[in-house]
Amino acid sequence: MKILTITLNPTVDKSTSIDKLVPEKKLRCDQPKFEPGGGGINVSRGLRRLGLESLAFFPSGGRTGKLLESLLEKENVQSLAVSVSGETRENFIVVETSTNQQFRFGMPGTEVTGEEQEHILNSLNSLSPFPEFIIVSGSLPPGIEASFLRDIVKVAKEKGAKIIADTSGDALSQMVEEGVFLLKPNLGELANLTGIESLDNDSADEAAQQLIAQGKTEAIVVSLGPQGAYLVTKDITKLIPAPTVKKLSTVGAGDSMVAGMVSVLARGGDFIEMVRRGVACGSAATMNSGTQLFKKEDADRLFEFLSREN
Repeated sequence: MKILTITLNPTVDKSTSIDKLVPEKKLRCDQPKFEPGGGGINVSRGLRRLGLESLAFFPSGGRTGKLLESLLEKENVQSLAVSVSGETRENFIVVETSTNQQFRFGMPGTEVTGEEQEHILNSLNSLSPFPEFIIVSGSLPPGIEASFLRDIVKVAKEKGAKIIADTSGDALSQMVEEGVFLLKPNLGELANLTGIESLDNDSADEAAQQLIAQGKTEAIVVSLGPQGAYLVTKDITKLIPAPTVKKLSTVGAGDSMVAGMVSVLARGGDFIEMVRRGVACGSAATMNSGTQLFKKEDADRLFEFLSREN
């Protein structure tokens, strides 16, 4: 498998809708919908929509873990679930139909023990053939320190894999400290990584070049939300503006963007094409309500538009 996604804090997203959210009243909800979730898992789902196979690697435990594995199987996403003792978490999403507001309740997950963390590393290290691209995305569950991600990066780099980091906070800092192939921070995360108090679009280039000069990464794609994304490499500085679309929800846009970028890298495309495809997939995801990812036909159309305009 050429592409591996790692999700250390996976989830089953349980969503429903009601007319109005009212406190201390029994609320009649619509039939719930269950979807696999977590950063890397969503990237694997997005890659599947783009016609690429990947292996979704994650810890799994209890009844919810089995449900997560079966949901991925239904979507034809290949997975490698590492058994843990704790119950895989659920997130709960409620859409209030009278206002179209979305309420998202995120659970922390259960603790992953030191022995289980060692098992995760050993399972990663024993993959054969070893993947060419590894995407680490999403939050950390209780019990896993940010430094654990350095161990993951070390294993991957020793095997010659290219690491794509889409995390935040201390987890992202630890990965960058070890050195990765590609980063996808927002302006605030880039500011934290470089020790700069605040950044804007103009100063982001200098901050990104600082990390590249230090050998922390080869490329940085600064996510600018509705403005698009800013690509910085040693030789390239380019803004890819987001196309204007009717936005219904931003849920899943970041993971969709990563899926789009990785699909180009895996097919040997260049960095500019990579960001165009990423922005197209991320923008396409915002055109859907609820927790859906992008539709391929929307992403293809937006990619063609960006290719003509930029």
